[in-house]
Amino acid sequence: MKGSNPGRKRKAKPQDPQWRDRRQPGDRRGGHDRRKDDRRANDVGPPSGVPERRSGADRRAEERRTGKDRRDESGWAAIPLDEVIVEPFALEELLVAAARDARERARARYSGFRVGAAIETVDGQIITGCNIENASYGLTLCAERVALVKALSDGHEVFTRIAIVTTASHVTTPCGPCRQLLWEYCGDVQVILASPTAVKRRYLLGRLLPVPFDHTSLE
Repeated sequence: MKGSNPGRKRKAKPQDPQWRDRRQPGDRRGGHDRRKDDRRANDVGPPSGVPERRSGADRRAEERRTGKDRRDESGWAAIPLDEVIVEPFALEELLVAAARDARERARARYSGFRVGAAIETVDGQIITGCNIENASYGLTLCAERVALVKALSDGHEVFTRIAIVTTASHVTTPCGPCRQLLWEYCGDVQVILASPTAVKRRYLLGRLLPVPFDHTSLE
């Protein structure tokens, strides 16, 4: 036959004698029956105990409060001006200013390199520290560690950022031991590096101390 392929097996069709419907009677369902059987009972409607979803009109009518539901003017308490929330950039200025003041109290008779630090708690309190040098040098305390230890000894546990002020011409970051202690007790806080006149750089502590050694290293 023209166009036929002798080696190709012809697919049986329903009209051929060898074709047999292997499906049992009743297996083939109509689209309507199949959709009804496949639908699970627990998927229809809200779960047990949950009310039906209300229409938008009902929901708005119930949620809208009337004038009687609202407090009158006597329910509002006066807030002192010193308790008004300060914008984040203003809080940073306060933090850096505190570090600048702490630097003036540094004990740096050997190096002459004065450092001031101010650490901010989660509730907005500021604790300061300055570097304190010693003739043995090894006992010298960095400003960052002084501020952190003071804060911890006062009972503070959660910190948001720390500001460090020096007069160096280049950006001065915390030393290795200070980074380690800050990571241990503060986590990935913001580190603000400043001079006596301006903020120079901001880092997250995780960038200054990548792959740190902490409690997870001991597990």
